[in-house]
Amino acid sequence: MGTSVEQALEQLKSTGVRMTPQRHAILSFLMHSMTHPTADEIYKSLSPSFPSMSVATIYNNLRLFVEAGLIKELTYGDDSSRFDADMSEHYHAICRTCGTIVDFDYPPLTDVEDAASKETGFKVEGHRMEIYGQCANCATRHRAN
Repeated sequence: MGTSVEQALEQLKSTGVRMTPQRHAILSFLMHSMTHPTADEIYKSLSPSFPSMSVATIYNNLRLFVEAGLIKELTYGDDSSRFDADMSEHYHAICRTCGTIVDFDYPPLTDVEDAASKETGFKVEGHRMEIYGQCANCATRHRAN
């Protein structure tokens, strides 16, 4: 992962954002999480340590981190947004049964971006690719039933 928690905090401080213990905890949780948590999952994990922290505090800080370019918001249909601190070019495999999201690397699809640009005239700024199916746990459970 490219950015450390300390580098991210320095980046925020340089833009005038005051660093609170809650902000530090939310950012640290995200940067060490491989599960692409929802705001609610972050809240449930951190609330024992920060009993006065509200869900609104989590959402407000997530927005701040997204705007600062420290995390990505992943939106999939009507489900709650999930958040990813891995800003590298990577893709997601998503289980339709339990919602698990797993990162995987593949050479960037620059040919697709080039084709889209030529065909549409768009100045392409990026893309998102998702693979859907059942994770190994759900597939095993499904076969067992």
